[in-house]
Amino acid sequence: MASQIKLPATGGSPPQSVEKITRIAQDYAYNPAVALRYWLRTAATLMREAQIYEREGHDEQAYLLLFRHAQLVLVHLSKHPDAQKDDKDRQALVKAEKEVEKNLAKLEALKPRINKRYERYTQLMRERQSRKVSSDVNVLPEPRERPADPALTGVAEPLEAGENRDLAVRLAHSELNRRATVRSRRAAGDWGDWENAYKTEPRSADQDLSQRIQNIRSNLDNKGAAGQLHRRQPSAPRESTSFMDSAYKYPSVPRQKPLEPVITSAQIPIRDNNAERRVPPILPPKQHIEPSKAIVDGAVESRISSLSSQFSKGPQLPEKVRLSEDTPPAKPDLDPASYTFKPSAYLENGSPLRSVFLPTSLRARFLSLAASNTKNNLETCGILCGTLVSNALFISRLVIPEQIATSDTCETTNESALFDYCDSEDLIMLGWIHTHPTQTCFMSSRDLHTHSGYQVMLPESIAIVCAPSKNPDWGVFRLTDPPGLKTVLNCTQTGLFHPHPEENIYTGALRPGHVFEVNGLEYETVDLRPKGQ
Repeated sequence: MASQIKLPATGGSPPQSVEKITRIAQDYAYNPAVALRYWLRTAATLMREAQIYEREGHDEQAYLLLFRHAQLVLVHLSKHPDAQKDDKDRQALVKAEKEVEKNLAKLEALKPRINKRYERYTQLMRERQSRKVSSDVNVLPEPRERPADPALTGVAEPLEAGENRDLAVRLAHSELNRRATVRSRRAAGDWGDWENAYKTEPRSADQDLSQRIQNIRSNLDNKGAAGQLHRRQPSAPRESTSFMDSAYKYPSVPRQKPLEPVITSAQIPIRDNNAERRVPPILPPKQHIEPSKAIVDGAVESRISSLSSQFSKGPQLPEKVRLSEDTPPAKPDLDPASYTFKPSAYLENGSPLRSVFLPTSLRARFLSLAASNTKNNLETCGILCGTLVSNALFISRLVIPEQIATSDTCETTNESALFDYCDSEDLIMLGWIHTHPTQTCFMSSRDLHTHSGYQVMLPESIAIVCAPSKNPDWGVFRLTDPPGLKTVLNCTQTGLFHPHPEENIYTGALRPGHVFEVNGLEYETVDLRPKGQ
């Protein structure tokens, strides 16, 4: 009944139509100058987040992310300049297109549930308005306007992150332990219905996934010539609605093409001696740099092969750090689906930023690992990884990648090994941390270009700068959006340190911001550097 719909109270969002959610899903900045391999990482992150939101019962947010994944892969990445340059990227793109085909079934299953809630809500609002007009008395208060946030749809009382840090820690411990158990049972081959045992109550609207895939594929086949799935013609700019008509059609999955011949080593340009001064760690190079130069050195290829062999035997065991031995164990009955953290900050363009929980002692741990480099006036960088729980992001892993450092730069090498490790542990890259051995605590132009690659993939990404010899000795930053993110992505200057014309390019993300330090949050450290580095 309509009366059963819960209206948002202090922070939730009213139900939204599929049409509005698809418009929001397409509202993101795509830049083809960012290397394809990083956009493929973005697509993988969207999938990982969508799976978590779906498991926690956030249909609207799951739909948004699945639709954005489909639009990114089929409309943009299929035409990316790198799509025909690298065999590994092409294979990853084909895999992403297959995932879209499966996700079309999920989108079809989610759509009627979302529209049904929206229709009930609009009916209730019409009844309220009718009573108000007939009685000329505002019997019930109208819900106040707030930025659209599908993640908060149906949530009557979303939680304030700063006021519920202890609960956040308990939720994270409970959920991370559950996921670790699922992964270990999966690796041991004892899968069964273990994952489903931790899900929320099954929904009657869900059908068997394989059957749904067959149904969607059949429907699409009937619409295509000779029963084939065809690639959509080049789309109009984002402002148009060519990607979504009145029936909310999804982009068609392209037919799979045979892979092009693999590029030989003779065809790959060799990285010059100054590459480390131009290529930021892990992130997309600036537009004037050929993407392939960052990873094509013959020695690097040899090292990647060696590390790949190591990962086939399993990653090294991480070192677990418990911040507080007195922290009580998490209650096993904490259900992430029962809680939702509200955004704690917003981008300059009005988009919400989910809260990021940062272990208080992580900086001290990182500085101890970087101590030898710091003494020798060499920078050190680490990667902040974690996961999504209850619409908040938790940093649960500090990864020290293999790297090459100078007094002013730090370049990560062997990206494949780092990416493989994150994938094997279901980790999301949430940002990075690095030292300024002798400089003050600020974001240099080099740091800004480095961080732009993180933030284009995940708006909540953060950069932590540690300047142990200065005061202040640390800070947490993000690019403004606008103008910072677009300014840096479009910058073509080649100098190691160069000015940008725009002011207010970056800002603090802590006190105030969307980052909260918390005690008692467990995390692990993984050092992928070879001994002696």
